[in-house]
Amino acid sequence: MREFIVEADGGSRGNPGPAGYGAVVLDGATGEALTEAAEYIGVATNNVAEYRGLLAGLRAAHALDPSARVHVRMDSKLVIEQMSGRWKIKHPGMKPLAAEARSVYPPDQVTYEWIPRERNKHADRLANEAMDAGAKGRQWSPSQSRAALDTPPSGPPGDAAAGAAKARAALAESRAAGAAPVPEDAAPPGERHPTAPGEGQGPGEQHREPAGEGRPSGSVGETVDERRVTSAPGWSAAPDLGAPATFVLLRHGETPLTPQKRFSGSGGTDPSLSAAGREQAHRVAEALARRGTIQAIVASPLARTRETAEIVAARLHLDVTVDDGLRETDFGAWEGLTFGEVRERHPDDLDAWLADPEAHPTGGGESFAETATRIAATRDKLVAAHAGRTVLLVTHVTPIKTFVRLALGAPPKSLFRMELSAASLSAVAYYADGNASVRLFNDTSHLRP
Repeated sequence: MREFIVEADGGSRGNPGPAGYGAVVLDGATGEALTEAAEYIGVATNNVAEYRGLLAGLRAAHALDPSARVHVRMDSKLVIEQMSGRWKIKHPGMKPLAAEARSVYPPDQVTYEWIPRERNKHADRLANEAMDAGAKGRQWSPSQSRAALDTPPSGPPGDAAAGAAKARAALAESRAAGAAPVPEDAAPPGERHPTAPGEGQGPGEQHREPAGEGRPSGSVGETVDERRVTSAPGWSAAPDLGAPATFVLLRHGETPLTPQKRFSGSGGTDPSLSAAGREQAHRVAEALARRGTIQAIVASPLARTRETAEIVAARLHLDVTVDDGLRETDFGAWEGLTFGEVRERHPDDLDAWLADPEAHPTGGGESFAETATRIAATRDKLVAAHAGRTVLLVTHVTPIKTFVRLALGAPPKSLFRMELSAASLSAVAYYADGNASVRLFNDTSHLRP
């Protein structure tokens, strides 16, 4: 039976930030490189990029010989231990990637080994080349590879070339089919500005920056000055990328809780629009009708968003699709309270929540890291379903801020640096090369008589 060695790596310049992976398939007998794979995947975390590298390496090996035995070597202790079954996969964003990797080969044909970073230079270099290409608005191609110079191709030239071509074709086919979604992994804690999400935009009290936020580089390559990372083109992207999937993000109209600036998530009383909120919805409907660009409407399942969406849909003569992924964060026991009331009743829980995106509100609720995972998965699903179209997403404060944060590659603390008025509009365009650009309207002029 033929034996392959798959070496894979991935990294994120920001965690989350511009990310990419690299993988090489080596002949198990000679150690010679058979084929390479690398890709810039847009904004993602280190762990997501590492799993994507593993998946690409396994697929490339499978394209060469589905009956081969495969030995995977990576410098990611997390991925190796999880795929070996010694560590549990707790994060919901990692579970589908691990399951997909396990499905490429039967489990008894694959073994895993952790190696030091200095022994994973080939895959490391490929991942950095992919990220460098992404920073220039391009995707990596085998002709760009410097890592290929490390090892000559094995066997007769025709066999190696045919195998590499077959592997690249298989990888391209899997990406075109929408395989390997990019869920959002947990991000490091950051400074929090205590603006209460949900209905209100809470007070502007300033908190100090916690220690130990982590270095800005990913797991691949040297430390990166984030100010020097150049984003790929957005609204001015090359025409051959095709029309983007554009999400026009509409926050619902006011409810009775909105003027009082109270937490109102998916675990509370589910208030309907107030009279002012319904008027706002009618006015934004007229504004969108004048623009004439909306082709579909998707709404959160909560009453205030469905009511806003139905008012707009009636004016635009469109149907409304409900997607549970667009719901607001569940704020647990804080639902219905003001920020000041939460500070008075649950000071320790509030401080933890402000300092760490993994922290939960009192009584359970949903962390911002969990919200980000859910929104990223919803984003990927809707982008695939609405390629080249302009879609109105009627949702809430935290989901809209999260869409914007992920598109910009901004840290979790940026959620507390944005303000969204009731019935305000923003937009994010998602291009075929994995890049996104943001247009911030936050315009309520259409709501005034």
